[in-house]
Amino acid sequence: MKFNNNEEAVSPVIGVILMVAITVILAAVIAVFVFGMASDVQTTKTVAATAKQSGTDIIVTYQGGPDASKVTFINATVYSSSGVEINNSSSTEYPEVGYTTTFIGDGSAAQERVLITADFDDGTTQVLLDKLL
Repeated sequence: MKFNNNEEAVSPVIGVILMVAITVILAAVIAVFVFGMASDVQTTKTVAATAKQSGTDIIVTYQGGPDASKVTFINATVYSSSGVEINNSSSTEYPEVGYTTTFIGDGSAAQERVLITADFDDGTTQVLLDKLL
């Protein structure tokens, strides 16, 4: 009785699969750099603002941060619990750290939403605070 030892079936198949996988991964990495997809990532700026309630009034303070010099505009708006703007927005251009504005409350016990955004010198806008008081 004669047996043939044929051990060539598995190794060439695995080798071809690995070569195809490496080629696909390499092509994807090159495509990312060639088409500039990696350069569209935006960074988050680090600045802060606070809001606190004093009686029925709301006091908003710009705290600044490492990117405070890049802030060109701060906009603060107070909304009622139903989403209706209850006060005019308070905005300031090139705010200094410690800038404070006070919103006169409507006298109700309902929660009010404070939304503070900042515009930056690169043209982006970022939410600094979105809080219920």
